[in-house]
Amino acid sequence: MEGTVVAVVAVAVAALLVLRSGMRVVNQVERGVVFRMGKALPSYRQPGVTFLIPFVDRMRKVNTQVVTMPVPTQEGITKDNVSVKVDAVVYFRVTDPLRAAIEVQDYHFAVGQVAQSSLRSIIGKSDLDDLLSDRERLHEGLALMIDSPAAGWGVHIDRVEIKDVQLPESLKRSMSRQAEAERERRARVITADGEFQAAQQLANASRIMSDTPEAMQLRLLQTVVEVAAEKNSTLVMPFPVELLRYFDKAAQAMAPATPAPETPQQ
Repeated sequence: MEGTVVAVVAVAVAALLVLRSGMRVVNQVERGVVFRMGKALPSYRQPGVTFLIPFVDRMRKVNTQVVTMPVPTQEGITKDNVSVKVDAVVYFRVTDPLRAAIEVQDYHFAVGQVAQSSLRSIIGKSDLDDLLSDRERLHEGLALMIDSPAAGWGVHIDRVEIKDVQLPESLKRSMSRQAEAERERRARVITADGEFQAAQQLANASRIMSDTPEAMQLRLLQTVVEVAAEKNSTLVMPFPVELLRYFDKAAQAMAPATPAPETPQQ
């Protein structure tokens, strides 16, 4: 009897150990690809607790989070023969865990190599102005170039961004001088435009004063008063006769009409 109990306990313990050795936990951001006798099963394990056949099944976990991969600096010559150094960053994620586990040995390394070659290719096909000012189009082109082979590995390229474009020092100095010349040109254009507008205003004022001599006389008088106030002195100058005539006409216009005297009745 005691031997039977011991045997049952031993079998139970062995069964628990076997079950324990076959139990696996798949995290929320992972998927489990199971290989049974070296052959991948058609379906992968979802997050949670899963059980494998001990000594028969082997599970490889694949992370499905977005991966941020810096692309090392690549040196190349642009379409307009300028030597530049460009670095970028790739954002990708696994969409098919089975392909990522079967079709490529290391999809991280594979995506990185394709990204470097694609970046060098896009440098040679682009002008310097495109690298500096039209990056959105280059980002889309890079993403398509990398995504084409990556799709066969179960990887999707979310986006690619060019981080920095390093120019030769001689070209930097040349661009700096060009920018300075452009700023001076704009300043001169603004100054010339202001002078042109001022000349137009003076021409208009001259025409108005030539049409109205009294206005010119009043302006002259105002200038004299301002000069005298600034110099704190008294100026003696002939008083223009035309201004007296203007004041006389203004007084006559403002004076009320005088009624005619009444004739006495006989």
